[in-house]
Amino acid sequence: MIRLAKFHSEFGKIEVLRAKNTGSVIYRQGGFYQSESDINGVSVAPYIHAIFGLLAQTQARDVLMIGCGGGSLGTMLDKTGVRVTIVDINPTAFFIARKYFGLPHHIECYVADGLNFLHAVRHRYDAIILDAYAGGDIPDHLCTETFFELAHARLDETNGCLISNIWAHNDRDQFPKEMAEKLSNIWTDVRLLDTPGLWDRNTLLVAGEVEHFNAPTLLMPPTDVADDVARDLERFRFIPWRRSEQLV
Repeated sequence: MIRLAKFHSEFGKIEVLRAKNTGSVIYRQGGFYQSESDINGVSVAPYIHAIFGLLAQTQARDVLMIGCGGGSLGTMLDKTGVRVTIVDINPTAFFIARKYFGLPHHIECYVADGLNFLHAVRHRYDAIILDAYAGGDIPDHLCTETFFELAHARLDETNGCLISNIWAHNDRDQFPKEMAEKLSNIWTDVRLLDTPGLWDRNTLLVAGEVEHFNAPTLLMPPTDVADDVARDLERFRFIPWRRSEQLV
C-alpha cells in the first residue's frame, strides 16, 4: 500500500491509500476500509455493485445517500444520470471523496447527521441508501424504528425503497434479521440480500417496493478486478426469513 494522505478529524484518523497491484484508491478510517474504487471512481466493493444493481431495477432517479466514505456509489449513479444527494456528519469525507475518488463537484453534499437531515427536509426521494458507520457499527440512532419511520416518510409513496448496508460477522449473527424485524413493522415488503457462509460480510437489507427485485449483476465493471467483483457479486442471494411472532 502507498499512503496518499492522512487526515485527523474529530471522528478519527482517516488514511487514503493506493493499492500497488491494481492502483485502486482506498478510504480507511479507524482501521476499517470504508471505500475502495478504481481510477475512474467505480467501486471495487461487491456490495456497492449489489446496491447499484438493485437500484437499476427501479425507476429511481433521485437518490439520497446517508454516509459518504469515498462516495463511489454516488459517482456511479451520477454516471447514469441519477440525481444524488449525500449526507455525512464528517466534512472531511466530502473533501476526500472529491479529491481522491472522483466524486463530481455538482453532487449536492450536506454536512449533517442523517436523522437530523431527514427531520429538516420535506423532499421525497425515490430511494434512500443507509451506509453510515462509526468504526465497525452503524450509529445506534440510525438503527431505530423512529429513524426508519422518518425514512419511510421521505420516500416516494408509490415506488420508494430503502437499502441499508448491514455488517454481519457470520451466519449466527442475528443483527441483520433484527434490523429486518424493525423494518417489517413499517414496510410490507422487506428482504435480505446476503452471502451465507462468509465471515465478516456485507448484508443488504431492502424495504419498500422490493418484491420484484432479482439478485443483482455487474453493470459497471471496474478496471483490473472486474472478474473478481463479478464472482463475488454472484454469491449474493435473497435469503428467506420470517418475523419472530410467526415462528412456532
